[in-house]
Amino acid sequence: MAVAAGIGAIIVLLLFAGLHSLLLVLVGAAGLAVTAAGVWWALVHTGLVRVLAVVLAFAAPAAVIVLYVASGLLWVVLVSLALWVLAVFCGRVALAGAETAPAGTPHRTPAPPRHPYLIMNPRSGGGKVGRFRLREKAEALGAEVCVLDVTHPQDVAALARRAADAGADLLGVAGGDGTQALVAAVAAERDLPFMVISAGTRNHFALDLGLDRDDPSTCLDALTDGVELRIDLGVVNDRVFVNNASFGAYAAVVQSPAYRDDKTRTTLQVLPDLLTHHQGPRLAVHAENTTIEQPQAVLVSNNPYRTDDPAGLGRRERLDSGVLGVLGVKVDNAAQTAGLLRGHRSPGLARLTAREVVVDADTDTIPVGVDGEALTLPTPVRCHTRPRALRVRVPRDRPGVPRGRPALDWHGVRRLAMTTMRRAAKHAG
Repeated sequence: MAVAAGIGAIIVLLLFAGLHSLLLVLVGAAGLAVTAAGVWWALVHTGLVRVLAVVLAFAAPAAVIVLYVASGLLWVVLVSLALWVLAVFCGRVALAGAETAPAGTPHRTPAPPRHPYLIMNPRSGGGKVGRFRLREKAEALGAEVCVLDVTHPQDVAALARRAADAGADLLGVAGGDGTQALVAAVAAERDLPFMVISAGTRNHFALDLGLDRDDPSTCLDALTDGVELRIDLGVVNDRVFVNNASFGAYAAVVQSPAYRDDKTRTTLQVLPDLLTHHQGPRLAVHAENTTIEQPQAVLVSNNPYRTDDPAGLGRRERLDSGVLGVLGVKVDNAAQTAGLLRGHRSPGLARLTAREVVVDADTDTIPVGVDGEALTLPTPVRCHTRPRALRVRVPRDRPGVPRGRPALDWHGVRRLAMTTMRRAAKHAG
């Protein structure tokens, strides 16, 4: 189907548009490039220039559509585009079906904990702790629960250490990823099992553990019918992270005092100087044998993110690969912004893996976002992985992590199609 739909997309253009087919493709590509340029100019300028750039970003695709309508060939473009989308979809599904499924994270079935200790943040996720009656359900299963005092900030790491000293044989958290990381560090330090309750707002860590993010109370099943996984931890300087550490533009934006009150306005005000290097530190990222000079944004993740997500920030298929993922973005002009349309093949986008990453700068300290928490760390900042350092207790019955589709490889699709047809012919014979 992928091969047939791809050929069909080309035939429709040639058959109904004739010599105009090449012009249609060029006009569409030019519209995309102009739109990307408009987006870049809107991000790096303010005032009237930003307004004009936004108008350009919307006007370019509108103009392309008007030209297609005026030539009477809009339906040809839409049919050809639909066939091409079908070809890409079928090709990726076919390649995914031909691949060997990756091995899951090894697990063991431990005895239920006798003295579990759970820390719950009543504010996380808009009050999920109270809405799902997590405290009552956990206590009914024999857990000791500490509900944080929202009026007086508490040291959750100190709470976890005191609980471990008092005989807790499992530590767990119902809260955001930043709180999860702090208690996970204590659990790894004491070699205690750790339990994640998906009561935060985004729950990225719970997502990659395959937990149910819609009903955090199902995570409590790990207390009675759980399995134990061994996963990696990331470390930035001496701070543990379970998801990622971000450097550059995003980390600098979240440091602004006005960010929490008005995220969009603050981002638009700060980005121009950051993207053009007029403000903020100039970074240099060293990951084993690779150096990324002066990127605007860098993300170091505890295991790599999947490449099937255009933004690169969807899911991690594994949490026990023993390496960090590195994503660097370096865009200095409108042409490079247009190049980002190529996705992971863009020259402005660097993807690699490493066991250790060093982020240096031309300043003594730099802002760093660690699992969503804004920090300021001395340079050079060193990130490394601690393979299989954390014992995580999860429910035996959980949604799991859907398998990602591979990047489209037309040569692979063609070879697979020819092999399939030969097999079908041999079977028919």
